[in-house]
Amino acid sequence: MKWTELKYLIAYTVPVAGFISVFYDGIFSWTTVIYAFVLIPFIEFFVNQSDKNISSEEEESFKSTSYFDILLYLNIPIIFSLIYCYLVVISSEPYSNTDLWGKTLSVGIILGSGINIAHELGHKSHWYQIVSSKLLLLPSLYMHFFIEHNRGHHLNIATPKDPASSRKGENVYFFWIRSVVFGYINAWSLEAKRLKKINKSVFSLHNEMIQFQIYQLLYLAIIYTVFGFTTSLFAIAIAVVGFLLLETINYIEHYGLTRKKLPNGRYEAVKVNHSWNSNHEFGRIVLYELTRHSDHHYKANRNYQILRHHDESPQLPYGYPGSMLLSFIPPLWFKIMNKELQKLDS
Repeated sequence: MKWTELKYLIAYTVPVAGFISVFYDGIFSWTTVIYAFVLIPFIEFFVNQSDKNISSEEEESFKSTSYFDILLYLNIPIIFSLIYCYLVVISSEPYSNTDLWGKTLSVGIILGSGINIAHELGHKSHWYQIVSSKLLLLPSLYMHFFIEHNRGHHLNIATPKDPASSRKGENVYFFWIRSVVFGYINAWSLEAKRLKKINKSVFSLHNEMIQFQIYQLLYLAIIYTVFGFTTSLFAIAIAVVGFLLLETINYIEHYGLTRKKLPNGRYEAVKVNHSWNSNHEFGRIVLYELTRHSDHHYKANRNYQILRHHDESPQLPYGYPGSMLLSFIPPLWFKIMNKELQKLDS
């Protein structure tokens, strides 16, 4: 195998860090947090970006192999095994608050990674890919993302209609609230429209949003039955960390970028300049090329392994983990990113 294929095995270092966080205490409880938000940004700060695209021959080869999909599917047993181990460990003996925070944030980060994989699979068409996507969204209690992202976000990106597109001057904490609340509401609305088109009742099991609530409640009920009330609260805590990680990624991916409204009232077509891109290669690998987000929105059905760099795409000054850290300090984020937006307008 070539490096262009083998390199995605590096993505598994993230769940490995998760298992270390679960089974070891003290500073090791924070392994995933340190890896994701200290080590990776440090590496990306000193390693040059790569805007190189794979050749057309490699692209055709990569389309026809199942290797890249298998890498995604393997995350399902890994992530659910990690959740089980986490629940067993924290319910078996008392831990210090520091250790609990470290383990919880670490597993939550892995669930956020799981949403990213669900996102990739959710754009595919086979039933088992769709089921896999929804399964990976289950422990983050964010199954509605499957509806809102595919039918809402991709249609309304970079417009006021899209809660997942952050606005210039909007801080990440306000954005969390707006995107979480209105993303959920939009998912109900989109599903209701779908059901009306096929003459099905909104108040029935044909409604996927109702199905999703049932699945998520059953998931929490099983955890409550097996591990008790307190541990079920930790299951909710890791879910919250997971979906807030996703929303932070949404925030940095779309900050301040807008599509022009045309005289007919419609918005211009989505182009490669309507999402922030990042060519910091380590983050690209561990996030399955999510950071080449401009091309993803330009061609949503393009598989992660063949996503491309476009010179017209706006580039984040830092990789995704570094940009996420920056967003947690709004004045610093605005100072840097508003200048980047000015450059795009000039």
